Parts: sequence; C-alpha cells; structure tokens
Amino acid sequence: MSNNIYLKKGLDLPINGKAAQNTRKVIIPDVMAVKPTDFRGLVPKLLVREGDKVLAGTPVLADKMSQNILFASPVSGTVAEVVRGEKRKLLEVRIKADEKQEYVDFGAKKVSSLSAEQIKESLLAAGLWPALTQRPYGIIANPETKPKAIFVSAFSTAPLAADTEYALNEQIAHVQTAVDALGKLAGCKVHVCVNAVNASATPFGKLQNVVLHSVSGKHPAGNVGVQIHHISPVQKGEIVWTVSPVMLAAIGKLFNTGKYDVRRKIAVTGPKAINPAYVEGYPGISMKDVKEFYNASENLRYISGDVLTGTNVGAEGFTGFFDNQITILEEGDKYELLGWAKPCRSKLFSASRTYFSWLTPNKKYDMDTNLHGGPRAFVVNDVYGKVLPMDLYPVYLLKACLANDIDKMEKFGIYEVLEEDLALCEYVCPSKIYIQQIITDGIALMLKEMC
Repeated sequence: MSNNIYLKKGLDLPINGKAAQNTRKVIIPDVMAVKPTDFRGLVPKLLVREGDKVLAGTPVLADKMSQNILFASPVSGTVAEVVRGEKRKLLEVRIKADEKQEYVDFGAKKVSSLSAEQIKESLLAAGLWPALTQRPYGIIANPETKPKAIFVSAFSTAPLAADTEYALNEQIAHVQTAVDALGKLAGCKVHVCVNAVNASATPFGKLQNVVLHSVSGKHPAGNVGVQIHHISPVQKGEIVWTVSPVMLAAIGKLFNTGKYDVRRKIAVTGPKAINPAYVEGYPGISMKDVKEFYNASENLRYISGDVLTGTNVGAEGFTGFFDNQITILEEGDKYELLGWAKPCRSKLFSASRTYFSWLTPNKKYDMDTNLHGGPRAFVVNDVYGKVLPMDLYPVYLLKACLANDIDKMEKFGIYEVLEEDLALCEYVCPSKIYIQQIITDGIALMLKEMC
C-alpha cells in the first residue's frame, strides 16, 4: 500500500468556463425533484401522493428490495407531481418548496456514544443511507454487509469540477463527524485521498482517524475508482464503500444538528455559462433556477455533472442527487465540409496532436458537443492505455461486455470500474464508440446474473 501515488497517464481537458470562487446566488427553489434514476438498480416504492405535505427529511421513496432504505425530500413543501415514463416507470417526484424551510428533527447525537447499529439506524431513518455507494457495480451499499474499506476522494480532476475545498471550507467539522461515524459503522479503515499539489495545506489532510493518501496526476487521478485500484483493488467477492465529500458533510450535519440538510455549493460552469460561479442550493434544483447563467435563446445542452460523465437533463431538467456541478455547452449541430482534412484548426483541441493545439498547452477552448465523426469499426489500438492509469486491458474488457461473456468480464476487470473511470477512453476513442454505455450494459448483466 502506497500513501503517495503518482499517475503518469491521463488527460486534462482544456475547456473554458471554470467557476470563479464566489457564491453568486442562494437558491430558494420553486420546484425540485427527487429522481430514483440517480441510483443504479433501484426499484422504487412511492411513499407519498400528489398534494401531500412534506418536511426536509420526510421519506418520499423506499427501495422495494430493501424497504429500510429510504429516500428523503431535500426541502419542505408540497408534492406537486409524480412523473412516470414508459410502462409507468417512476422518473421523478416533484416537490414545490416552501419559502421557509422546516426539517424533521432526528435529534443531534454524539457519534462517540453510539454503537455501529445505532449509526446505521440513524442513516437509514434519515434517508442518508443512499449516500453510500458500493463497489463493485456502483450500487447503493447493502446495510447487511461490511466493506473491507471506505474510500473518499477529497478532490476532483474532472473538467471544470467544483473545488472541494471552497465548496466545503465551512463544513470540515461535519466531515470529521461523518468520517468518525462511518469508521465506527463499518469497522474498517477510512481512506481519504488528497491532491498532492496542496496536500500539506488542505483541511482534508488534517482529518483524524483516516488513512491519508496523496495523489498526483492528470484526470482521472481524482476518480475514487482509480484511487482504489492503486491502494486496495476490488477482487471477486470483496466489497468497498465510497462516499463523496459533499455527502460526508450531509452525514455529519445529521449527527451534529439532527437535520437532513443536503444543501451544497454547486458550480455553474461551461463555455456557454455567463460569468461562471457557484450557487448555494439543493440536489434536484431546476435548470431554471440558474437561468441568469445562460442565454435561453441559444441552442444549449444542460448537463448535471461534468462534460465527460454528466447527464443531459435539458432546459426543463433537474440536477442529480450526487452532483455539485452544472455544465452549459453549445450543441454541436454545425458541421464543416471536409473538416477532417483541415489540419490548421486553431479553435479545436486534439488529444492525439491531429491539430496544432499541442503547441499552445495553456490555451482553453470553447468546446461543444460535436463528435466530429460517427461510430465506426471497433479496432484494437493503444489510445485508451494512454489516458487510463489502471492496470487493465480496456479493449478486451469492452469486447467481453459486448459479447456478454461474464468469465472474461471478470478476468479483465469489471469489478474495478464504473463508467466514469473509462470516460476519457470514450473521449479519445478514434472509433467514436459509446464506451460508457457498454460498461453500463455490462454492469447491468453482472447485477442480473451474479447478484
């Protein structure tokens, strides 16, 4: 086990629109949404009806397969609409928020005086158990199992990602409470990875009762899956839990204040964001709540998350449970005649040095969503290996997923990866293969056949 990890492979996307470190707006939402689609494998059970009054912390959904796992309303208000899709699939529970927020009182508790069972019961009752993600597969952690370790990435290297220190600079005490609680709950080590660039200065480096690691390198160095791979890889039959710093703060607030408080600083970013900055809001806020950050008359894509792994929610959509970033891009619906034959394209970035962007390494680009091509034959190459700092064979893993060959999927590392870990492979792919969707389908097959 190494406490200093240096990654040579990776790629930082030079994209315009990073959020300035100031909070431009405190959002009091009109309507926000709880989305069961944010959780892999969840079969939701609706606990409320349209017109019901809820408080922040009131359960609105439960997991049908494990009904003690609850999903709470982030705000107090009235259930405005239950949105369903094909075959009556539950997509959203929309809640019209009150002007003055009221909270369910779960009672402040001292973690030091609680048993592991009491900590688990507190998280389940308050609807914060879904904050714990289980690997392999990236599903909600099973309350009946124990992980071999818990991992926290205290920084993000994703394009235009929110600065973790700025977002949580006033909540380190809550983070420490959560770390203590989770360590006691799971009875294992809590590993916290910090950026080697400022490892000595970051407040996350001063957390107690953790195993601290410093990580350096380009994206995806900040991905918790990459960090797990280099610290304690997940083997068949093993389980690890991961939790984001944002959700750590929410867990800490539950024990310190007795409230389900998932407010967070959200970075509004992207080349088409007007004066990118932070807002203070809730998971599930609408894109309309940040309308002053974009020109609605333009043809834009609204992403909850970052450009590599985020979800296109549209102008009427809502942010995800785990996201603390919104990215606004121009839709790439403008095409060039014989564009592939023009080497001097100063406004485009190329990871493979096809253009001359490598001569201006500090330049930022107004990237859009244009793929500059379409899917074609999937050929074996070494492109993925240049941006994936994991000891895996991504081409063979992807082909095993396409063939639904579970034995080879296990052999080539399906237990170690989620979509975000191979997102850069998709970005640099010369065949324009939808790699993240292949991994999604592969994990779905594993869950169906192996769980």
